[in-house]
Amino acid sequence: MKKISDALLTAARSLWLAIFGMVASILLFVLTVLSIVFTLLGIGLFTTPVAVRALRAHASLRRRQAKAWACVEIPEPYRPLPARRRGLAGQVELCTSLLKDPATWRDLLWLLVDATAGTVLALLPPVLVLYVPWGAVLALGVWKPIDRAGGGLWFTFVHITDQSTANLAAGLGVVWGVVGVLLALPLLRTDFLLAKLLLQPTRAALRERELTRRVDRLTESRHDAVDSSAAELRRIERDLHDGAQARLVAMGMSLGTIEAMIEKDPARAKKLVAAARADSAEALTELRDLVRGIHPPVLAERGLGDALRALALRMPLPVEVDVELAGRAEEPVETAAYFAVSEVLTNAAKHSGARQVWLDVMHAEGMLRIAVTDDGRGGAGAPAGGTAGAERPAGSGLAGIERRIGTLDGVLAVSSPVGGPTMVTMEIPCTLH
Repeated sequence: MKKISDALLTAARSLWLAIFGMVASILLFVLTVLSIVFTLLGIGLFTTPVAVRALRAHASLRRRQAKAWACVEIPEPYRPLPARRRGLAGQVELCTSLLKDPATWRDLLWLLVDATAGTVLALLPPVLVLYVPWGAVLALGVWKPIDRAGGGLWFTFVHITDQSTANLAAGLGVVWGVVGVLLALPLLRTDFLLAKLLLQPTRAALRERELTRRVDRLTESRHDAVDSSAAELRRIERDLHDGAQARLVAMGMSLGTIEAMIEKDPARAKKLVAAARADSAEALTELRDLVRGIHPPVLAERGLGDALRALALRMPLPVEVDVELAGRAEEPVETAAYFAVSEVLTNAAKHSGARQVWLDVMHAEGMLRIAVTDDGRGGAGAPAGGTAGAERPAGSGLAGIERRIGTLDGVLAVSSPVGGPTMVTMEIPCTLH
């Protein structure tokens, strides 16, 4: 019974689609074409954007119906509109952008197809189903008053001239009804697939959209990289000024004092020499830490795998490392991956409350894939440009990680339900050598 009720609902939807779709398609086609023609008179500059928006709204409604009624996905192909300027110049620019978009003309072509072939496909299921009550009504004797001329009636290919043929028509109506029930969803799906041929983006449009998105992403990543580089230079300068430089200045002053006192007070000069030696050792340690923060020596000498193992040993919580790399990636990729993992591990140690962390690194299908998993409390979020559906807490250090790997066209995804576990995955395109 449920299948029959679903088929009848589909037939009712098809009937609504045929009537409303045909009327709306014809009306919108005429209005849009007239508006485009009237652009030569100037009137169309104001009416065309309105007509095209109405056309796109109608097409978007059909996309939603295709997905909800027949599970047919029809992506939108429209180009982004330029920033709207005021005045006549902005109106001309908007109208020109809409008319230059190939999707506008494909939508117009779809209106013609929808008003003809689409309407026929949508009408077939409800017409076939309606044959059932119509055949029953004729079999009840209604064919007699209708056939006043005495020439008989035609019920599809059955010629009704008496009660027996009327009964045959009723039986045929049941057959057509069964056919309509069986074909309701396939025909409706065919109608939506026909619409998809014209409403979906072309391959050229998909390539253009992907190229535009990548250019925008790379432009944003470039600005982020410049900002990050400037911030890193300021940090290095600050660390040098406040750390090693201050110690070296103090050591130089101590050496000057030692030089003046070495003959007058050798014992005190000896103590100052020991203090200067300690200062030099601390300055050397700070310089090494600073260099390690810029580019770890183990990363340059032994590669990403060993550098991550060494990093895991310095973490305050246990980190199980599994690295499967058949070679070395380019230096920028290794550097970005190392510091991204360092940031994630530091966040896990500080904020997650985890007792164990797992680090998995591998290379497959031209991508360096890194996964950091902890058994902490969860609740971490993705940055603004991360995976769709992820949470985005304010001030998250994950945003910096995404900017770092984003300069290399990398992506970041976060899965961190409340209660844990948390998994941070990164992918960076690269080749190993």
